[in-house]
Amino acid sequence: MFETLKQLLIDELRVNEADIKPEAELVNDLGINSLELADLILLCEEKFNVVIDDEDLHGFTTVNDVVEYLNTHVKA
Repeated sequence: MFETLKQLLIDELRVNEADIKPEAELVNDLGINSLELADLILLCEEKFNVVIDDEDLHGFTTVNDVVEYLNTHVKA
């Protein structure tokens, strides 16, 4: 899941690959703004066929927060 999310960040949001680590903060470390975060959520919903509730977004601080959410909510 981490590798797939990492590739989305690189391909779609042009995040520097070297900066993407599980503990990296989406805003502070990767420089993702609110519009880009919304894009990332839409990409994840499409890629993983999952619906991410707006209130869950507040828990997305680090890359690993997104990975853990997807691991919990995506059906295999």
